[in-house]
Amino acid sequence: MPELDEALLDDEGRLAAADPSAVLRALAGAGAQVRRALELVEESPAARWDPADRPRAVVVAARGGSAVVAGVLEALAGQRAAVPVVARTGAVLPAWVGALDLVVAVSLSGRAESTVALAAEAGRRGARLLTVGAADSPLAVACAHGRGVHVPLPEPGREATSAPTSRTALWSLLTPALWAGERLGVLPPLGGTDGRGTVAALEEVADALDVEADACRPSSDTFVNPAKTLALDLATDVPVLLGDGDLAGVAARRAASVLARTARLPAVHGRLPDDAGDVVATFGGPFAAAAEDELFEDPFLDGPSRSRLRLVLLREEVTGPGSAVLRLAERSGVRTSDVVVDEGGPLARFARLVARTDLAATYLALGTGLDPATSPHVAELRDALG
Repeated sequence: MPELDEALLDDEGRLAAADPSAVLRALAGAGAQVRRALELVEESPAARWDPADRPRAVVVAARGGSAVVAGVLEALAGQRAAVPVVARTGAVLPAWVGALDLVVAVSLSGRAESTVALAAEAGRRGARLLTVGAADSPLAVACAHGRGVHVPLPEPGREATSAPTSRTALWSLLTPALWAGERLGVLPPLGGTDGRGTVAALEEVADALDVEADACRPSSDTFVNPAKTLALDLATDVPVLLGDGDLAGVAARRAASVLARTARLPAVHGRLPDDAGDVVATFGGPFAAAAEDELFEDPFLDGPSRSRLRLVLLREEVTGPGSAVLRLAERSGVRTSDVVVDEGGPLARFARLVARTDLAATYLALGTGLDPATSPHVAELRDALG
């Protein structure tokens, strides 16, 4: 991997010049995305849905970068969900879906063929339909034909220099789905058991995203900027991303995707406790050489240092199985990055974990001379597959 330019990370002017698509600015606006998306869904016909009219089941259709929407709804619903939440990435709607069910279809461009096809089929079967995506798109048309509710994406601000992507517009896509899920009793109260409503919980998420954006702002020096520090940690290592819990597991999967598409860095991801065994097994492998071995490496005789394993633990509290895995990694000489966000409700903590890793991946890309807004090989593959 190219060497990271640490001086660039501490030079706000150079960072801006290296980021012509203003990806950092777009990510910093995540809190504003929540607030605007909340306004749009409350202004839509979905605001008239009867909270007592709970669906029999929910199918969430999303793929690619938008698939995190399905992951979040599944994780929030959990095993104690009042109704099942099922994620679909293909174009085939389960045969049992009918008029008693809710289908949520999400596509940033509104042109993902499988998502549009699934929404159209849901409409033909008479299922309740909520779509989120670009206005005047094939998805919006399919929704209208199915007599559903389409929530358009907010218009990019005048300062935007490029079209939004699923990496920079996550909360515009996720907020309407969260709002609808709680309103219809599919999700537990987002505000927890203290009586706070959906709006208050999502406002807390927006505030948490603002806090994270401020802490990780380009003008903040690396030694006090948690996203820049994490980018430095990842610059020479092979990351294994572990989420301690269901929502943190979704954050880990999202982080692996963003590292690949933004910084071209492959990463393994998993969720604790289920994936703990697979992870700790690697602590005795060739990528996890003990730290003391590196003291005797001579770059002239031995060549460049090999990439080493780095455990990146994403968690919402300092207790739980993650602590045991972290201790074992440290005893095994494995490098670690412990990312803990333990303030606010579960959704606000998840939001900060996602924001931290999104920004770290962007700083890593910029520091190694990559454009974080483009994924050339992904675009080539999309063209090849039609």
